[in-house]
Amino acid sequence: MAANAQGVAEAPFVWHPATAAEAWQLKQTLGTEGVYTAGGTLLRTQWEAGLAAMPNHLINVGEIEELHGIHIDCESGTGTLGAMITLSDLRTSPLVHASFPLLTEAARSIAAPSIRNLATIGGNVLSLVGDSLPALLIYDPVLHWHDGSNGLQESLSEWLSTAAVHAAWRERLLIAIELTQPALDSNTKRFVAYHKVGRRDAFTPSVVTAALSVQLDSDNRLSDVRLALGGGQTIPHRLELVEQFLTGKIANKKTITEVYALVVEHYEPKGDAFVPVSYRKKAAANLIASELWKAVR
Repeated sequence: MAANAQGVAEAPFVWHPATAAEAWQLKQTLGTEGVYTAGGTLLRTQWEAGLAAMPNHLINVGEIEELHGIHIDCESGTGTLGAMITLSDLRTSPLVHASFPLLTEAARSIAAPSIRNLATIGGNVLSLVGDSLPALLIYDPVLHWHDGSNGLQESLSEWLSTAAVHAAWRERLLIAIELTQPALDSNTKRFVAYHKVGRRDAFTPSVVTAALSVQLDSDNRLSDVRLALGGGQTIPHRLELVEQFLTGKIANKKTITEVYALVVEHYEPKGDAFVPVSYRKKAAANLIASELWKAVR
């Protein structure tokens, strides 16, 4: 943040680009002095906590039309969420609830209503640890970026695996998130669940966030298993080894007991001064095992 001649800190200059191309060009011109902002809820929290310095320039992307809108194609089972869609929009959209119900539940569990009215799905994704991410990961999400060319598409899973160490993505502008519903075999039923566990019921960082989607046939045999875990400062990811183990198995006491052990063994969350790694592992394993029991019953 800049200071005037008297040494008093001044507020950053706010730019209001009308298009994604204009916003991207501003970022190229301003470099590290400029930061994209939308709802600004995460940035404000970081500034107030001293975790990040306030930049000299803010690039407000809230007025860019192509970053808005919810488009659902019920026939193809696909949907596109503009990066500027607020968490309140997600929570109350009947289209989102009908096609991507885990997102509705995730949005309901994040922060307070006043924050959800400002916070955007794009900002929650770009935080790397947002509580919407496990739910999004169930739907094979693809990120659409403006990068100064004809546009860049990248799977959310791939981006999350490298984003913490490769910061080049901060130069791009997230435009939208594309989702695809899991296919449903006519001889099976699908069970989905999302849970956030925190140290309090609400308004607290998550200890574990878990999302699950499975298909079961009449014999309770599992297929198309999708499990995603996050929470706290853990970057969410799919548990592919556990998914592979469950695929083709009959969901019974033996299988679920083995899954509990696999989650404890393979899930690697980040601990902190309040919640150790061992607790997060057990909480995650309990959530997955509990939801599998519910699916069976």
